[in-house]
Amino acid sequence: MERAVRKLALLALPGALLAAGHASAQPAREAWQAPTLSITRYDEDWSDLADAEKRAHHWTGPFKYIPITDDVWLSTGTELRLRSESLSGNQWGTAPDQTYLWARALPYADLHAGRFRAFVQPMATFATGVEPAASPTDQSRLDLLQGFAEADLGPVTLRGGRQMISLGTERLVGTRYGPNTPLAFDGARAVVRIGAASVSLLALHPVQAGLRDFDDHTSAAKGLWGAYAVLPGWDVYYLAYRNRNARFGGITGREMRHSIGLRSHGTRGQLHWNVEGVAQFGHFEGQNSGVQTIGAWTLGTEVGLALPHAMDATMRVNIISGDGKAGDGHLGTFNALFPKGKYFGELSPVGPANIVNLNPRFSAQVAPKVSASLAAMAFWRYSRGDGVYDIPGNLIRAAGAGHSRFIGGGGEATVAWQATPELELSSSFSVFAPGAFLRETGSTRTTTMLGLQANFRF
Repeated sequence: MERAVRKLALLALPGALLAAGHASAQPAREAWQAPTLSITRYDEDWSDLADAEKRAHHWTGPFKYIPITDDVWLSTGTELRLRSESLSGNQWGTAPDQTYLWARALPYADLHAGRFRAFVQPMATFATGVEPAASPTDQSRLDLLQGFAEADLGPVTLRGGRQMISLGTERLVGTRYGPNTPLAFDGARAVVRIGAASVSLLALHPVQAGLRDFDDHTSAAKGLWGAYAVLPGWDVYYLAYRNRNARFGGITGREMRHSIGLRSHGTRGQLHWNVEGVAQFGHFEGQNSGVQTIGAWTLGTEVGLALPHAMDATMRVNIISGDGKAGDGHLGTFNALFPKGKYFGELSPVGPANIVNLNPRFSAQVAPKVSASLAAMAFWRYSRGDGVYDIPGNLIRAAGAGHSRFIGGGGEATVAWQATPELELSSSFSVFAPGAFLRETGSTRTTTMLGLQANFRF
């Protein structure tokens, strides 16, 4: 579960054990706290373990800091994940019912030498039971997920090579962590720090995964560049995206799209919020169909209230534009570019294009090592002239003869147990019932999914 993984440090940090295990021996000393475990892994700072006494606090310490010389050290770690998903009424009955198993291993090595570092993370992703056949998102076998060199020049950090990228809450650029094969990019990134602010300058191409060993390659068709600034409580960004093989309305052509975004996030007392708006413009030049101007937008809101006894209630509302009328020379369908996987939950049959979405969610820490959540969701088409899309942006149900806006809705229950500081066991049950639009345009089976997962990380 992506949300559970992001909260992993709250439950799984070795530092939580250290405070209990060493307080009596040295009561005057504050226990060392491990950095937050992250999805990308390269932004974890284990340099404080240069102190050999701190490395002895937990069995993972000798792996997180391996001294080589006075100025050279190595950090290592891994993730081992097994995930099973059982689907009934898959894609509302248009795909076969199935139970499949994903397995992946993501070890890494992070070599530091003064102001320079080299980060390498191979991956092994395998799948069984996927019908009619596994895609590269399910199974990429053995390949390189990340491999880059970095130079720390004080206020500027330069990085070049293959790397995972996570911007903000991953509405436009994410790691695709939920599915089996994560997403990486080839290219360069510069991070400029100015006081409490930082600006990331990007020039990247996504990595196109393949089905055989070591066949992942840089996409020649897609490119991404721009700037993403992080300020206290605010993100502001400009991203340019090019796709030479874009497809809209059954037409393939060249897409050039610009995205300007603003995000506000923070907490005040018991209240927390995350509000983000994006405007897109550009053009789409279809083969033998002329040029269409692009004008699309989204507004996503998340407002929550922290409740007593480690509980939280959150309401999410998303409005994402769709195309108004085919053939009018204007394209209004929003493009989420490279969004996070499992976008609206563990079961996400509808993607972030041409929708209005309501998603209330309640979560609680039901025991010291057990968390749970309940969520409901409902989807409407933003525009009657456009259809329904999946998370990658593929049209999965055209507007056709459908006139209704209501796509459907359902609910989801999740539970996660942090069995040890490194091992998390989790499960989810999700249901999505088709609404009036899906009944007007095709198959209408209710989709259910049971997800079971074991994730070992250090």
